[in-house]
Amino acid sequence: MSITNQANKDKLVFNIIMTVSVVIFIAVIILNRKILPAPEELPSWTYFLPKLNAFINGTCSLLLLISLYFIRQKNIAAHKTVNLIAFGLSSLFLISYVVFHWIAPQTHYPENAPNANLYFFILITHIVLAAIVLPLVLLSFYRGLQLQVELHKKIVRFAYPIWLYVTITGVIVYLMISPYYPV
Repeated sequence: MSITNQANKDKLVFNIIMTVSVVIFIAVIILNRKILPAPEELPSWTYFLPKLNAFINGTCSLLLLISLYFIRQKNIAAHKTVNLIAFGLSSLFLISYVVFHWIAPQTHYPENAPNANLYFFILITHIVLAAIVLPLVLLSFYRGLQLQVELHKKIVRFAYPIWLYVTITGVIVYLMISPYYPV
């Protein structure tokens, strides 16, 4: 592929990644504002989704650590496989998250709870960094799959610690708010 064709392809992929990231960000805002109508009766499995999401986040945290181990061992095939699994699980998480926040009533953490300030700090940093990391992860995957190793490494230096933080804090947020779910 010529340099011009590669540059055009890279630009197209970048535009797609940014569009997907913005659309997902807007969808999450709309869902959290409860603008879309939810079903009148909640399906029985609704309140299982946060537990599933925490499990997925915890699993992704472990997979990201395993991925780091494999790349440090220069086992690129295992690194790629583990990252593809983490990406697939994160995609499943996103679907589950969107479904839950669309159909379930919002759960509020009590402002007077002993750890409220800690909870809100973790939650806010989790949300902001989750929005930031999505395009970084997508770009790093693209660069890695295109074997553009140097560009992949540059992005991953930022994306990896943010993605790891988001997956870990996702579990922490669940553990802190789960006693307040209305089930």
